[in-house]
Amino acid sequence: MEILPDQPDLAKVDVSGVRRNINIGLITDDDPRPGDWILIHVGFALSKIDEAEAKAAMDFLEGIGQAYADEIEALMESRIE
Repeated sequence: MEILPDQPDLAKVDVSGVRRNINIGLITDDDPRPGDWILIHVGFALSKIDEAEAKAAMDFLEGIGQAYADEIEALMESRIE
């Protein structure tokens, strides 16, 4: 959503409706920008992906069913900004 102006290694992102700050310092080959699709793991941006890859990943995760719903609920309860 936005790169934090006072901390350029941090970005505010939307993860399934939850806004959270993540570290983008590991992506050095192509700086992330608002609107990009990013693969995130435990608060770190790992790589930029295209929209088709993002959709495939989300389809897979949503297909897991209740386990995915439980993780999203836990994510919503742990807002970090």
